[in-house]
Amino acid sequence: MNPIDILCRNAVDVIDRADLEKRLKEGKPLRVKAGFDPSAPDIHLGHTVLLRKLRQFQDLGHKVILLIGDFTAMIGDPTGRTQTRPALSQEEVLKNAKTYQEQAFKILDKDPKKIEIVKNNDWLGKMSLADFTGKIASQTTVARILERDDFEKRMESNQPISIREFMYPMFQGFDSVEVKADVELGGTDQKFNLLMGRELQSKFGQRPQVVITMPLLVGLDGTQKMSKSLGNYIAINDSARDVFGKAMSIPDALMPTYFDLLTDESGSEIQKSVSSGKLHPRDAKIKLAKLLTAFLHGKEAAEKEEENFNHVFRDKQNPENPSELKVSEEKLGLAEILKLAGVETSTSGAFRLIQQGGVTVDGQKVQDPKALVDASKNPLIKAGKKSFFKIVFSHNKK
Repeated sequence: MNPIDILCRNAVDVIDRADLEKRLKEGKPLRVKAGFDPSAPDIHLGHTVLLRKLRQFQDLGHKVILLIGDFTAMIGDPTGRTQTRPALSQEEVLKNAKTYQEQAFKILDKDPKKIEIVKNNDWLGKMSLADFTGKIASQTTVARILERDDFEKRMESNQPISIREFMYPMFQGFDSVEVKADVELGGTDQKFNLLMGRELQSKFGQRPQVVITMPLLVGLDGTQKMSKSLGNYIAINDSARDVFGKAMSIPDALMPTYFDLLTDESGSEIQKSVSSGKLHPRDAKIKLAKLLTAFLHGKEAAEKEEENFNHVFRDKQNPENPSELKVSEEKLGLAEILKLAGVETSTSGAFRLIQQGGVTVDGQKVQDPKALVDASKNPLIKAGKKSFFKIVFSHNKK
């Protein structure tokens, strides 16, 4: 596969491809920007769609500009929002930014020749009001900003739009001017902001950047984009066991997309193999789980988790190394244990799971929602299809 095909693989928009191809033929390393607002501490697989594309640019000899939006995170990106985001403190943003960098380096090449890390507070935070109105605000119009789908929908439904949100696309666009980006990557929901970068670069006498948008990764619920707030995510920092287990819960309909966006395998080819009967759906999912686990934790960890998964689910055995839930009370209600372990978030949910026969204690099904468990015996709890944990009783002497 030639470089242009590699870089455009799975992209939704390339604005424009001919310009990108021309720049590649010029033989100069491109400056490839992607911005991440550290509005939360964790990166999940949805973020890695862009990070993997950035790594492809690095592997082809180009320089990635990893832009940490420590200034814009305090404003809040209005993209996809039906209401104004709560403002974050500078302390929260800086703490999140540190973890973003650490996690991003699990995927990106750390070679200084291939990456430059910048924070937009270094220029936006020092800009005076006169600078903003003269340099940025004067370069676009209210009508142009209102072309955003998000703003249009909120106005139609009488939802307020704050002035700080209104300025967000201009700030993101000016970032491209500041770093002199040749290419900017973003999700499809960022298209307006990325095009604003092209417009502002043109106004400032720069060659407008090439815009590449990538699909948004749908989460484990199969309906909404992957998000920590929705709980439908696989985090970069999840344990190998959690990555493998969560991957096995990916809806079948999403399998081709996950293969395409998160691995080097062809989703359509995998789908053909499944449809023709050459590959069992369960084996296809195990293949994906192994690839994702190896991507984040290495091949050895992936093979170990496959072995454990087969041991538990195919051979109907208990896991060799179950997670542990430490408790200090000798007798505990089973429903309370499920909540402590994070299997259920409410008592009613725990009661329902128990009554439906979804919980065993040391291999024995328990359907009394008010049942007590003897923690001193360190029992093994199985809840639902994928949750195994061992109770570890630790008596606190007073």
